[in-house]
Amino acid sequence: MGVSLRPARSGDIPEIERLLAAEWLPPMAIQEFLESFWVLENEGRVAGAAGIEIYGEAAVLRSVVVAPELRGTGEGDRLVRTGLDYARDHSARRVYLFTMHAAPFFARYGFEPVTTDDFEPAVRESWQYVGLTERPEILKQMTPMRLRL
Repeated sequence: MGVSLRPARSGDIPEIERLLAAEWLPPMAIQEFLESFWVLENEGRVAGAAGIEIYGEAAVLRSVVVAPELRGTGEGDRLVRTGLDYARDHSARRVYLFTMHAAPFFARYGFEPVTTDDFEPAVRESWQYVGLTERPEILKQMTPMRLRL
């Protein structure tokens, strides 16, 4: 049957949260941004996810996760490209993200390391920015990145 990519639904949230928690990613604010979340479905279960938050001309790519059995298959690429296409379609000019271990993966799309000071005001209202800047012990383990579309 293969892996399919589809918009996320409310019933997917527990599985998305499980995938994120398994990778030490924060399973936050999924319901609030569900309309701009996608999942990979494999054999009837959620096996990957990604979301994007739009803040005017800026966006935050977040919660990119792929189940271990699908890593290296191009499915993570499919999720990221879907999110970036959505950002372009919604007039975003810059996309930001935080990553702990995947900076080389995101660099392939043109994301470059920045500092939190480089985040524009609209994006500073995102839960990720607020949450991480309030937790410097976690933030120091993260790489903030930006892509100009």
